[in-house]
Parts: sequence; structure tokens; C-alpha cells
Amino acid sequence: MKLRKQVTVCGGAIFCVAVFSLYLMLDRVQHDPARRQNGGNFPRSQISVLQNRIEQLEQLLEENHQIISHIKDSVMELTDTGAVSPSGHLPFRSANGSWVLPFDRRPTFLAVKPQDCQLAAGSHSQADVQMLDVYSLLKFDNPDGGVWKQGFDITYDADEWDKEPLQVFVIPHSHNDPGWVKTFDKYFTDQTQHILNNMVVKLAEDPRRKFIWSEISFFSKWWESADAQKQEATRKLILEGQLEIVTGGWVMTDEANVHYFAMIDQLIEGHQWLERNIGATPHSGWAIDPFGHSSTMAYVLKRANLTNMLIQRVHYSVKKHFAATRNLEFMWRQPWDTGSSSDILCHMMPFYSYDVPHTCGPDPKICCQFDFKRLPGGRINCPWKVPPKTVVEANVAERAQLLLDQYRKKSKLYRSKVLLIPLGDDFRYDKALEWDQQYTNYQKLFDYMNSHPEMHVKAQFGTLTDYFNALYKSYGLAQGSRPTDFPVLSGDFFAYADREDHYWTGYFTSRPFYKSLDRVIESHLRGAEILYSLAVANARHLGMEGRYPVSDYALLVDARRSVGLFQHHDAITGTAKENVVVDYGTRLLRSLIGLKRVIINAAHFLIMKNKEFYRFYQTEPFLETDDRRATQDSLPQNTLIELDPAGPRYLVLFNPLEQERLCAVTVLVNTHKVRVLTEDGQTLPVQVSAQWSSSNQMSAEVFEATFMVRLPSLALTVFHMYTSPDSPMTLRSDTLFRLPRGALTAHASEPLPVRSQQSDPQTFYISSQFLTLGFSGTTGLLETIKHKEDPQEMKVQMHFVLYGTRPSKDKSGAYLFLPDGKATPYDHQEPPVVRVVEGPLFSEVVANYQHFQQAIRIHNVPGVDGLSVDITTTVDIRDQTNKELALRLVTDIQSGDVFYTDLNGFQMQLRRRHQKLPLQANFYPMPSQAYIQDNHHRLTLHTAQALGVSSLENGQLEVILDRRLMQDDNRGLGQGLKDNKRTINRFRLLLERRLMGNKMTDNSMMMSFPSLLGHMTNAILNHNVLALPVLPKRRGVPPLQTFAPLKSMLPCDFHLLNLRSIQSQDPNAPSPYTALILHRLGLDCALDVPNLGFNCTTTQGQLNVSSLFKNLDLQLLQPMSLTLMYSSPPLANHSTVSLDPMEISSFKLKLR
Repeated sequence: MKLRKQVTVCGGAIFCVAVFSLYLMLDRVQHDPARRQNGGNFPRSQISVLQNRIEQLEQLLEENHQIISHIKDSVMELTDTGAVSPSGHLPFRSANGSWVLPFDRRPTFLAVKPQDCQLAAGSHSQADVQMLDVYSLLKFDNPDGGVWKQGFDITYDADEWDKEPLQVFVIPHSHNDPGWVKTFDKYFTDQTQHILNNMVVKLAEDPRRKFIWSEISFFSKWWESADAQKQEATRKLILEGQLEIVTGGWVMTDEANVHYFAMIDQLIEGHQWLERNIGATPHSGWAIDPFGHSSTMAYVLKRANLTNMLIQRVHYSVKKHFAATRNLEFMWRQPWDTGSSSDILCHMMPFYSYDVPHTCGPDPKICCQFDFKRLPGGRINCPWKVPPKTVVEANVAERAQLLLDQYRKKSKLYRSKVLLIPLGDDFRYDKALEWDQQYTNYQKLFDYMNSHPEMHVKAQFGTLTDYFNALYKSYGLAQGSRPTDFPVLSGDFFAYADREDHYWTGYFTSRPFYKSLDRVIESHLRGAEILYSLAVANARHLGMEGRYPVSDYALLVDARRSVGLFQHHDAITGTAKENVVVDYGTRLLRSLIGLKRVIINAAHFLIMKNKEFYRFYQTEPFLETDDRRATQDSLPQNTLIELDPAGPRYLVLFNPLEQERLCAVTVLVNTHKVRVLTEDGQTLPVQVSAQWSSSNQMSAEVFEATFMVRLPSLALTVFHMYTSPDSPMTLRSDTLFRLPRGALTAHASEPLPVRSQQSDPQTFYISSQFLTLGFSGTTGLLETIKHKEDPQEMKVQMHFVLYGTRPSKDKSGAYLFLPDGKATPYDHQEPPVVRVVEGPLFSEVVANYQHFQQAIRIHNVPGVDGLSVDITTTVDIRDQTNKELALRLVTDIQSGDVFYTDLNGFQMQLRRRHQKLPLQANFYPMPSQAYIQDNHHRLTLHTAQALGVSSLENGQLEVILDRRLMQDDNRGLGQGLKDNKRTINRFRLLLERRLMGNKMTDNSMMMSFPSLLGHMTNAILNHNVLALPVLPKRRGVPPLQTFAPLKSMLPCDFHLLNLRSIQSQDPNAPSPYTALILHRLGLDCALDVPNLGFNCTTTQGQLNVSSLFKNLDLQLLQPMSLTLMYSSPPLANHSTVSLDPMEISSFKLKLR
């Protein structure tokens, strides 16, 4: 106590001296007559002298602040004994050997209103066609259908169109992949720019000509190089309806592996570009090449105010069934929608492909004759050996009749007399000649058909929306309404097979390194968007916009576009050529580096206690990034925090979640003698562990420091780190090596002792206060999980298995999964080296095998972080040939043939394992989670990267970790998968108990949702805390303070999808507006909810936006369509907004 008083007096004296010196200096500046000039007219030389003096004064002020800050740090360090934790006692070991930790025992509460749980318990959508039923019904046989190989013979009566003629809309299109066998830039240079240049010229030649375009990534690149005349001509073509932009996304996104954050973001980026440059608003979706289709995409398009959509790649047996029942056009409804608000009209193309031979009708031999690019003498021809003929007067009657027969047959598969005929293929119309060949010959055919009333047809070029408008008109309906005889469909269209048993389920895992990198960058993009928006709003509020690096907006735009490009259906899918993959990776890494810069620049401004002393220097970052990647295909290296006895290091932790977070954070430090203090000087328990450079080699210079923190939502929280003599709050991990007979012992450094013993087959355990895990003594892999409250120990065995590929000519490749039978157990040549680490904050078991390392960790932290098992699987199969490595979980859960996988991280979809289908057909995409359940338990595997998943037996879950395949699978890529990387796959395994009396019903089985704990577990896995060290400064660090932006917490069933600064007319600068995008989660409340570690309440979907942000005024609150293209009238600023469960909504805000 005496020491504390002395330090305080000493500090106060220094403070007084500093202030008095400052006063004298100011007085001298004010009264020095040499500085005053008559009438205030300063010569220019004296103005610069004055500016220098002012800068010196500012510097002195800053130095004084830093002196005061150092005094505070000294006081904090001297008065802290190193033995005071937030709860006032030290970590200790309980009777059962698990550690009990001091933490702020602030009471937390859970207040979920029963009404907020009704979605899971209630009825599901009323659909005429349920895809699960279709799968149960179909035989999935493949009889020869004649000319339409996968279908059937189509017949019609000649007089069917006498009363109502057939209306035919031929839709010219060119499918442009933003990267596949060539890079994005190479495609643009070689083909795309020529397509668009020719389009402007050739459409203008005849107002009857039409064309549609989809990919804005290419369109925007072309637009930038187009002159003003070309731009104006393009606007005119769009205005007059000759050119239609369909979907309008940055790319035609994959629908299996993408997360809904990125799916929406690339659509916003495309729509915002269109709004700023052209003023075009897409009405119809066009997805002809994604390998299977997700109902999430239908929901996203509907929320963006599109009224129609078209899909193509659907299992050939499903297409045949839909054609036979004339259900190829339907209203696609979300499974939770008990009304019809999510309905969107969907057109499914009926045949094998979107090329010309498979789009005019059922007979490709005839349709190919009407692809006039294949006229004799060209570079491509018809495989059916009958070439097209130029249409001339002598043959027009015969040609028109032949084509009309195909049109009529195709129209028999649909319910209306309006017919859609695509006319295009990959990178078509790149030569002026093709424009002439197609448009001229087709116009002759149309003119003939239309001038012969006895043919009862009206044929014309059209856009996609022309077709849909004519369809609505034929029913006498407004756009977007349901035609009376159209069925309502619920479900999705995975897995896709295009022929035989060739299931496109391999790409769910192909190139997992980049699938993982994509999600890391998505989390950074969301975090950077939120911090940038808050920093700019706070800078405007303080009148400091001119001093903040607002130009960082260009880095955000670059990242949005790089992430958007990677959602393309040949990018995130892992189905591009190796050099194209490198190009995607290079773009992603550049964007990741840029996003880290946006984050540290925003954090710098927001944590400054006194903003007057904020100085931004481009070349002198204030903070370091959390990690670095040397190259686009290397794993991240965490930043080392070098502690110095001379003074503290400051660490800023960014929590990107919209909920408070109680969690363990690990950083690298250069000493085992480390202390961590909160901003107000309280010492936190720290667990010091070794950094392992190999399975048994410990680093002598680098250590891991793990400490438990409570982080406010979306906050930047400041901590102080010291090197100091041993503190009772700093505890070392206990490490035991379980070594096979004859193995080398571990190489340990002195400060962290290591024990070793010979392994035996006996089960061994690690425990926290909440979980006990059992491990096989033989394999070192997980065997059992036991919850503290649950008397029952659950069997959860981990096995690694391998799939080969077929010996026949058709083998697995980037797209296809064609295994040579059931998986075989992974055969390890040598027994594993197993490392067991135990300590107060975490315990882990690391099993090292030749081709993978499996690390299983549990955190001894109350709440979400401590209730699931953290799994890190490092995979390296670069020495394998035609092998796929899978992780299989074997449990006692009586799941039968049912399991659940997510669609795009947005919703869960029930899956059934069908014995009638081949093994590969039972795999599905798992972008974020999969679970099995029975009346007692649910076991969820949460994932930080998209992978393929299945449940091949009762009680099992299986995920494919990586695939190395030596050959092409004949889908156009021309390569195998041989560029594997050392890849880290991250998971969380969550075992939950079903509440007594909450047995599963048919409804709850059909329509399932994650629990609140499930949602939170997925969020902490996918949005890591970013640890940002403050760089040491020569003159010391100015005073910092935690930045916590939220005035009131969000309801815990709300997810802040994004807080995105909206563009201005300058593409590299933001407008004063911000898009707030919210998703209200669907909850399953029938599972036990333990203490989540934070206060959680729901509000029946109500949110007061004006009371959300601290220190900012809400000047505009305007509901918008999802992609901001359509606006509703602004609400009063104090209004409460309301979201239904599962709803995603966008609002335009003006924050100052």
C-alpha cells in the first residue's frame, strides 16, 4: 500500500511538471512579439516557420500524453502483484484432475422467447413437389430413350396449336467462364472483349436481334476500356430491350461450396456496378453451368427482387421425371415458408447440355444442324455427321418444318404455349462471322414461319425476360405471380449426374486448400467492411474525415471482386487448370493483404483515446497483422510478439462477431515469462506452451501464450503484455509423449519440461470442467465424449479411410467421384507419435501420422468455446496416387439412413442415404456443417471450409479431406488433381442432448435447424479473433482504449451479415451511406442449452437500429432489396425493424 502511494505521488508530480512546462511554452508562443505581424499579414517564409512551430507544439503535446501513459503503465505494473485475477483467486486443480479457472463470474442469462422457436416446431411449406419424395420415388435407372437418350419419345398432334399458336423465343447467349482452362485475363483478351465489341455493332444492325449477358466481372473490365460512344450504344441497347443483363452477379456462382455471405456479396457487387454505370436492373436469373442447384440461390434472387430464374444442371433422371409430369416450370419455395412469400418462378432446361445441339429439341442430331457456327468449312462440326445448311429460298420450307418439329416436341414438356430456346455455348459470338451466320439464318427461318399461318407459330429472337413476360401474359398474370397450374417445389438439386453413374460429387472437396483460404478471406472481408464503416462514420462524426485513410475503400473493392471472382463455378469448385488456380490464389492473397491493412488502419483510429493525436502514415503502420502468408499456396505464420523488459507491448483483439465472446486466445511470444493484463490492470491466467517445429521438436525461442478473455461484440479490446518474473497466474503446460516402442524421444527446451512413456492400448483421457474425451491408446484418435451433466459416455470414434478410383476407363477427377468400392482403413506403416498437452486453459491430443496430423483440443472456458471439441487436421497426400483421404466418425446415435447437411451456411437440408444409388451419389456439399441425430442426441460436425460429406451407415458421418487424382475425368478440364498442398482443415465437433419430452416428429425431421449453441459454435469457428499487436514506437505509444461500438446488444438470433460501405460515383470512394444486412436465424430449441458465456435474449425479430451504435447519429433508415437496387420509403429514424425467422434484409443507413 505504501509503495502504491509513493508511485502515485511520484506520477502526479511528473504530470504537474509536464503540464506546467506545456503552459509556459504556450504562453511564450502567444506573447513573443517577433511572431506577430502588422494586420496579420505574414510573409510566406514566416508562415512556414509558424507551421513548423505548431507541428513542434503538437509533437510536445503528444510526447506529454505518452509520458502520462507510461506513468500509468508503470503504476499498473508496480501495483499489480501478478497474483490478482478478475475473480480474486488463482487457477487450481479439482479432485478429478481438471483445472478450475478464475474468471469474471458475471451472471449470464438466456432469454429465448418460445415464439422464436416455433419455426423448427411448426409445419413446413406446403409443396406439390418435395425433392426428397422425388428421390424416394425414382428408380434411377437409365434406359435408352431413343434420340433423347436420357428421356423418352415425344409425340404430338398436328392440330394442337390451331387455337393458340406456339410462341418461340430464341435467346442468343455466350457462356463466359471467368477462369477455367485459361485465366480470367487471358479469356478476356482472347475472346470476351471481341464478343462484347461485336455485340455492340451487330445488335445495332437489326432491332429484332437480341442477346443476354451474365458475368459482370467480364462486362466491367470491357466497359473500362470501351470509349464513350460504345458505352452509350450499350446503354441504348439495354434501354431498348435488345440486350438484357441476366442475374447480374460478378460471376455465375457455384451453388454447392459457396457460403451465403459470398453468394450475396458477389451479387451486390454486380448489381452495384450496374446501378452506377448503366442503371440496369436484372429481372431474371440465368444459371446454366453450376453443377447442381441450391434453394438458397432461389431465396437470394427473390430477396434481390428478381422475379424469375432458369437452371440447367440437374440429375438426368430428375429431368426426365419432371419432363414426363410437365413440372419443368415451377414455383420454388423455401422449406420453412408456410405462405408463398419466398416463391420464385423457375424454368428447368430439359436436356443434357446448354449447347445448341441440346436446346432446340430432343434430337441433338437435328438441333446441331441449326448451329450455324458449325457450317462446313468452320473449325467445329457436328459429331452426328449431318452438318448445318445455309438457309436459302430453295430449302427454307424444309428447314423451317424440321426445326418447328423439334420446337413442338420440346414444348410438349411444358404447360404453356410459350417456348424458350437458348442459342449459344461457351465463349460463342467472338467472331463477327458467327453473329452473321446465326442471326441471318435464324431470321430467314423466323420470317418464313411467321409468314405461314398454317404453321401456327410465332418465332423471334428474345431475351430471357421477354420469354417470362410472354409466359405471364399467356396466363393473364402480373410478373412474379404463380400460373394456376404450376406446381410448388421445395428442396434442392444435389447431387448432379450428367450420365450413367457419373456423379459430380468430387468437386465438393477438390482443392481444399483454396476452399479454406476463401473462407479465411471472407471472414476478413466482413470484418474489414464492418470496421471501415464504423471508422469512417466515427471520423465523420468527429469532423476528421480528411485525416482518415478513406482511400482504403479501393482495397475493399478489390477484395470484394477477388472474392466474388472466386465464387465462380470453376474456381471455388477446384475445377480449373493449375495455372488458373495459381492466378486465383494470387488475387486472393493480394486481397487478403489489403484487407489486413484496412483492418489495422481502422483499428488504429478507433482505439486512439484522444483522436487529436491520431496520425496516419502510409509507410508506418500502427499495428501488426495477426499472421502472414509467404506465397499464395503457403500456410499462415502467426506474428511473433517480442516482449521487452523495458516496457509493455499492447495487443488489440478484434472480435468480428455480433455477440460477446468469452474465449481462449493464443499468441506467439519470445519468452515463457509472460503476463497479460486487461486494460484496467487485472492479470489474466496464462497457459504457456511449446511451439513445435515437428512432431517431436520444440522451439527454444518461440512459445505459445494462451489466455482467457471476454470480448464485447464487434469490439477492438486492448490488453497489456509484459515479460516478468514467474507469476502465479502464468502456468506451464504439462506435455507427455506417448511413443511407440523404439521411437525417438522428444527434444525439449529447458523451461517447458516434457515427459514420455511407451504407448499402450489402454484408453487415455483429457478433461475440462465441461467435457471429458477418451482416446485410443493405440491410434491416439478420439473414441468417446462425455458431458459433465450427462451420465452417459458417448461413443464418437474417429477413423481415417482411403478411397481409390475405378480400374475402368472412367475414373475420378476434379469433378467426378468414381470410387473403386467402399473405403479401406488408412494403413499406417508406423505407429503414431502422440503428444498429450494438459493445462488450465486447454488440453489437447496430437496424433502424428505419415499423411496427416490430427489435433484435438478442448478449452477450459465457460460458454460456447468450451462446449465443443476443436479439431485441426493437417493433411499432406502429395506422395499418393489416385487416393482420397476421408475422416469417418462412428457413433451410437441411431440416425438410420437420415443425415443433415447445410446449404451455403444458410439452411439445413435433410438427406437420405439410398441403397439404390451408388456410393458416390450419397455425398453432398458441406459448406459449414452436417449432423446426425436421434431422440437423445445430435452430433454436429462444423467446418471452416467446404468439403464433401455423407453418412454411409447408421450413426456415421464421413467427410472427404483431400483428393489426389492423376487423370482428367472427361469434362473439359484436361487435367487431373496433382497440385495438392499441405492443407489445414478446421472443424468443431458438438455433441448436444435433446431435452426430455422433445422427441423428433416428422415435421422436425423434415425441416431442421441448428440450435442456438450450434449457430454460435459455427460462428466462432468461421470468425477467428484477430490478434493485432501494436508496433513499438520510438517515442512511446499514445494512450489507447477499447473500442466497443454497440450501445445495445443484438438479439442472439440475429446475425450481422455485413455492414458494407456503399459506393459513390467514384468507384474508389464511399458514399455517406452504409448497407446494414441482417439475417434472423432459425432455431431448434429442443436441444439442451447450457451456459453460453454471454447474455442472450431474443425479441421476436424486433430491432431498434437507432439505439444500436454508440456515439453515432442515425440520419437515415431505409429498407432496401437485398442487393440495394430497389428501395422502400425511409422509416422514421427511431423505428423498430422486424425480421421473420430465416429472413435476410438490407437497410440503407446514414451514420454520422
